[in-house]
Amino acid sequence: MLMAITADTAVEILRAAGEPTRLRVLALLAREELSVLELCRILGQSQPRVSRHLKLLAEAGLVERFPDGAWVFYRLAGSGAGRQLVDAALALIDPLDPELKRDAEQLAAVDAERAADAQAYFARNAAAWGEIRKLYVAEDQVEAAILAAALGRMGGDEKIGRFVDLGAGTGRMLTLLGPRADRALGLDLSHQMLNIARAQVGEAGVEAELRHGDIFATRLPDAFADLVSVHQVLHYLSDPAAAVAEAARLVAPGGLLLIVDFAPHRLEQLREAHQHRRLGFSGEEIARWITAAGLTLETDATLPAASADGLSVRIWGARRAALSQRNAA
Repeated sequence: MLMAITADTAVEILRAAGEPTRLRVLALLAREELSVLELCRILGQSQPRVSRHLKLLAEAGLVERFPDGAWVFYRLAGSGAGRQLVDAALALIDPLDPELKRDAEQLAAVDAERAADAQAYFARNAAAWGEIRKLYVAEDQVEAAILAAALGRMGGDEKIGRFVDLGAGTGRMLTLLGPRADRALGLDLSHQMLNIARAQVGEAGVEAELRHGDIFATRLPDAFADLVSVHQVLHYLSDPAAAVAEAARLVAPGGLLLIVDFAPHRLEQLREAHQHRRLGFSGEEIARWITAAGLTLETDATLPAASADGLSVRIWGARRAALSQRNAA
């Protein structure tokens, strides 16, 4: 439903958007959230100049600013009159406009470089991935909490049904939850990680299918799985909200989406050393994405860090309403 606004408000919004560089910024942020430095690189402009444009857009309610450690990211406002006007304006622009096309190409180059860095990292560290994770958290405690969140409504030997693990990594979630599933499927973009996962899953005696796949476009049907997990993946992604939306799309009525990631922290070295793009996620941010995806938050648990300079792990469980509940509503 369109929001009604005053003429003065509309003029303020249009004035903020009606400048060439700011329109380019909006077009870029419509594709994915970006840091200030990434926008500077794509636009070919200085940081002070880009920051001034972003300040005006934020004041007009067209973009949202969120610090993440030493970095600052921007994304389009999630809702409101400003977002509606931005969407309408961008829809009218020819996608082959030369300047916007060049910006899109520069963004693709940034994405490709980011992906190449991540693939190289995973290739270097795939064999030792389990050991790397142990440096961050107490795995036995995390896994006990994951089992409690995933199987809280189940007792005895009840099966999960279909289980999909997005960003399967070394296959730890498949070995942990796969034995409860009638069918277990893991997707990952890294062939090296898939090879490790196949070995780990096979050694554990778990029957699971492993596929090369993209968390943003899984090509799986709607409502495909009774349980979908996204374990320690979101902090690597350029658009974690889109990944949550895709994961939620796969959840069947009555099914569960399980997200495991770090709480906000300040360990900047993880960006360079381990290719982390985001330094954790707040409960409010994840809850907003879950709600937007049509799920209901059921579990929100935090496992504190073992030391003052360690990482806290947060576990979110979100359920899609069963068909009987929808019909009753």
